[in-house]
Amino acid sequence: MSSSPVAALWRLRPYLRPYRFQLIAMIVAALAAEGAEVAIPLLVKAVIDGAVAHDERDLLIPFGIAAIALGVASAVLSLIRRWVQGNAVTDMEKTIRDDLYAHLERLDPAFHDEWQSGQLLSRATTDLSSIRRFAGFGVVFLITSIVMFFGVTALLIHLNWWLGLITGAMFAPVLVFCTRFERKYKVLSRRVQDQEGDLTTLVEEAATGVRVLKALGRAPEAAEAHFAQSTEVYKTQVAKARILGGFWSVLDLIPNAAIALIVVLGAIAVSHHSLTIGGLVAFITLALFLVWPIEALGYIIASGEEAATAAQRVLEIFDTDPEITEKTVPSERARVFAPAHLRFEHVGFTYPGSREPVLRDVDLSLARGETLVLVGATGSGKTTLLQLVPRLADTTSGRVLIGGTDVRDIPLAALRTAVGCAFEEATLFSASVRENVTFGAPDASDDEIEAALAAAQARFAYDLPWGLDTRIGEQGMALSGGQRQRVALARAILARPEVLILDDPLSALDVRTEERVTTALGDVLAGTTALVVAHRPSTVLLGDAVALLDGGVIAAVGAHRELMAAEPGYRDLMSMSEGGEPARRARAG
Repeated sequence: MSSSPVAALWRLRPYLRPYRFQLIAMIVAALAAEGAEVAIPLLVKAVIDGAVAHDERDLLIPFGIAAIALGVASAVLSLIRRWVQGNAVTDMEKTIRDDLYAHLERLDPAFHDEWQSGQLLSRATTDLSSIRRFAGFGVVFLITSIVMFFGVTALLIHLNWWLGLITGAMFAPVLVFCTRFERKYKVLSRRVQDQEGDLTTLVEEAATGVRVLKALGRAPEAAEAHFAQSTEVYKTQVAKARILGGFWSVLDLIPNAAIALIVVLGAIAVSHHSLTIGGLVAFITLALFLVWPIEALGYIIASGEEAATAAQRVLEIFDTDPEITEKTVPSERARVFAPAHLRFEHVGFTYPGSREPVLRDVDLSLARGETLVLVGATGSGKTTLLQLVPRLADTTSGRVLIGGTDVRDIPLAALRTAVGCAFEEATLFSASVRENVTFGAPDASDDEIEAALAAAQARFAYDLPWGLDTRIGEQGMALSGGQRQRVALARAILARPEVLILDDPLSALDVRTEERVTTALGDVLAGTTALVVAHRPSTVLLGDAVALLDGGVIAAVGAHRELMAAEPGYRDLMSMSEGGEPARRARAG
C-alpha cells in the first residue's frame, strides 16, 4: 500500500504514459495561449509610448490588427487544449476504471464479503473522477501557472528592476501559507471521501432492502441512520469549505494588495522617469496576470489533494492480491479430464482470522454421473464445501479433485466452465430473462433454452409481457423469490456442466412446484456429477447417496433409507426439516 497520498498519485503515472504526447500538446497549447495574452500588454506599451506619444496614428491600425490576432490565437489555442485534454483524460479515466473492474473480478468472494459495496462504488466513480480532473486541469494549470509566474516576473523586472523584484517578493508568503493549508486539507479530503463511501452503502442498502424496511416498519430508523451519516458528510464538507474559503480569501488579498502597492510605486517611478506611462500600464496589466496563477494555486492544491487521496483509496484495492490464483501448468493439464469424477481428499477449511475450522478432514468421492446430497444443520459447513469445487474459496488443507486433477491445477476459466452452480440466494442481473438464462451459455439455441426452462419449471417466463426479452430489474426483483430461483436453476442447467453444484436451489418453491422441479431434475442429473445441498426431505430423494455433515465433519454417508434407520441425528434432521406429506414420503423411503 502506498505510504502517502502523493506517493499513491505518483504510482498511477503509468496510466498517463500512453497520453504523454497529448499532455505535452496540452501544455504547449496552454503556454502558447498564455504567451499570446502576455504579449498584448507589451503591444499596448508600444502603442502608448510610440504611436500615441509621437502622434504616429498610422501605426494604430497595425497594432490593432496585431492585438486582434493575438486574441484569436489565444482563443484557438485554448480550444485545442481543451479538446485534446477532454479526450485524453477521459480515456485515461476509462482505462483505470476498466482495470479496477477487472481487478475486482479477480478478487475472491471473501474480499467482497468484507468490503462495503458503497466504498467500492465511490472508488470506481467519485475517486476516479477526482483523478481525471487533476490529470486534465490540475497538471496543466500547475505547469502553466509556474511558467507564467516566473515569466511574467522576469518581464516586470525587465520593465523596472526594483519594482519587479518588489512585486515578485510580495508573493513569497503564499508558499508558506499553502503548506499549512495542504496539511489540514489532506486530512479532511480523505475523511469526506470515506464518509461518502459509507453514505453510498446506506443508500444502496436502503434501495435494495426497501421491502424489508417497509414490511417491518423500520423506514424511520433507516432514514435516521441516513440523516446521521449525511450530517457527518455535511460537517466535513463545511469544514473543507471553511478552510478552502479562508485560503482563497488570503490568496485574493495578496495579489490585490500587491496591485495597490504597484500603482503607488509605479507612479513614483514614472515621476522619476524610470518608467514610461506605457511601461506603467503594461506593468500593471502584467502584474494582474500574476493574480490568476496565485488564485489557481488554491484550486490546484485542493484538486491535487483530492486526487491524491482518491489515488490512495483506489490503490488500496489494486494492492489487494487475489487469494485464489492460477498456477502455470503443463498444457496436458490445462483442462478438466473426463470422466468428471469428483473427490474431496481430507479437506479442511478455516476462514482467515478464525481459529475454529469450518471443515475438518472431509473425505468424499463421487463417481461420474452420481448425485450426492449434503445435509446438515445450519452452520455445519455445507455451502463452504460446495464453494471449494469452483474455487470460490481454497482449501486450507487437503485437495479437491475433478477427473483426478487438483482444481488448483486447472485454469479458472476451464474449471468454472466445467462446474455449474445454482445458489440458494439466486443472483440475477438487470437484464432480460434470456440474457440471465444464457449467462453461462451465450450460444445456446432457443430449443436448448426452452428445455432448460422446462426442467427448472420456469416456463412462466414466456408469459411475461415481452416473453424472454422482458427485463427483470435490478437483482431480478421484478420476479418472486421462487421465480428467481427457477431462472437461476435454468441458467445452471443450460450451461451443461460436467459437475453441477446446487446449494438448496428449491428452498423458495412451494411443495407442488418443488415436486415438479425435483422430478425434472432427476432426468437432468442422470448424466451429470452433482453435489446438492438439501434441507427438505423431498430434495434428498434426488441423491444416489446422502452425506451427513455435522460440525464440519462427515458423520455418515449412505442411502437415505439406511441413514434413516441407522443414524438418529439424520432422522431427527429430516423430521425437523419439513412436516406434512413430503416428510412422510421421505421417511417412507
